[in-house]
Amino acid sequence: MTAHVSVKDDGFVLTALLSKQRAAFLSDGPPSPAMRRADLLKLKQALLKHRTVFEAAVSRDFGYRSAYETRIMEIAPVIQTINYLRRNLTKWMRPERRRVALHFRPGRNRVVYQPLGVIGIISPWNYPISLALTPLATAIAAGNRAILKPSELTPQTSELLKSVLRELFPAEQVAVVTGGPEIGAAFSRLPFDHLLFTGSTNVGRSVMKEAAENLVPVTLELGGKSPVLIGPDADIEAAATSVAFGKLANAGQTCIAPDYVLVPEKDAAAFVASYDAVARKFYPQGNGDLNYTSIVNAKHHDRMLKLIDDAKRKGAKVIEVAAASGEAAHKLAPVLVLNVTDDMAIMQQEIFGPALPVMTYRAFDDAISYINRKPRPLALYYFGHNSEDRQKVLTRTTSGNVTINDTLMHYVQNDIPFGGIGMSGMGAYHGHEGFKSLSHAKGVFEQSKWNLGWLLHPPFNRMTDLVIRYLQRW
Repeated sequence: MTAHVSVKDDGFVLTALLSKQRAAFLSDGPPSPAMRRADLLKLKQALLKHRTVFEAAVSRDFGYRSAYETRIMEIAPVIQTINYLRRNLTKWMRPERRRVALHFRPGRNRVVYQPLGVIGIISPWNYPISLALTPLATAIAAGNRAILKPSELTPQTSELLKSVLRELFPAEQVAVVTGGPEIGAAFSRLPFDHLLFTGSTNVGRSVMKEAAENLVPVTLELGGKSPVLIGPDADIEAAATSVAFGKLANAGQTCIAPDYVLVPEKDAAAFVASYDAVARKFYPQGNGDLNYTSIVNAKHHDRMLKLIDDAKRKGAKVIEVAAASGEAAHKLAPVLVLNVTDDMAIMQQEIFGPALPVMTYRAFDDAISYINRKPRPLALYYFGHNSEDRQKVLTRTTSGNVTINDTLMHYVQNDIPFGGIGMSGMGAYHGHEGFKSLSHAKGVFEQSKWNLGWLLHPPFNRMTDLVIRYLQRW
């Protein structure tokens, strides 16, 4: 049996692989800081060595994606994450001293972070390198074994991941299993020590339900409709430039892409004009295809067309803002969707494509109320410089993360957590929070030879009552 081939049996092989990794984990014990840093370095070097092969594989899976876009959006963030983990690992692994109440002294408290064991990782198709390797690097940093199930929608990248990781690690440390939804369901049912899933909210529900059978803790990185709120004092041209970058990178197939824009009525025309100009500059007529990504497959391309057609039928105005010509399959021109209403499918579903609804508001509080009526998003973007408005956004809305006066950039900040809330997910990873999520924080109290604990031991008497009264006041 090899762990790095496509799995045909959705039960026995997966169970055997998990048992193999767990036995190795229990036999070998937690890896040292030096071992973890060495494994992370191997992963980094392999990614750099095979960079151009990964870029080509992703482009073939999508129909077309620029090598530069893959380098910027996937390769570079993984390398930065690995560098950050290696720099901070020793510090994070040290036991943390904690306060001891006076009546328990001279006992000592500490928190020890130990590996959980075997981590399951289910990664999606939209960023098939970074959303597989960032969780894997975090699991390695925390001292765990890991089994990765990449998406079947990007088969060439998944096969390349399998091949590269097989060269780097033995199957009892890191393994890759491939297959379709039936394998994903069987994978979710395994009694991992932790399961990390990135993908849609609907599939996330199923993953959590399957994991619950074994009480497996989950980190769910989902999605939702991430809003852009443009304040009354915002620089419209700068806002349009940032929104166009965040929306059109990977043709909008990004879980934290701006999903819709709320702009003051007075600035709506200026925003539309600026966005149109920026999109045409980013993806110019004739050679825009050199930078612009295809929709991943025919199914998702058709889904986008249906969203746009539904909006048109219900009264929306659709403006095509850049070309998407060329021979590559499933390219879809970026569009702005104006005059949208909540009964349109495009305002009910996560778009996950290059269509951007633009809504207007009169009062800033109305825009905040609109956001709050929707499920909590994975990301929120605010453009403006008024400190009072900014504080309202931060205190009166709840989202996974916030970027102010830009888009997407919170994702690549290694020292802050990344994660959703409510319908956009649960739990967080990246940085120190990722290390903690995939570690067990074991509290340890060490009693001193000489202590006051005997005062609370039987036989109970008047002295016991006095001690209890004292502790209740203290």
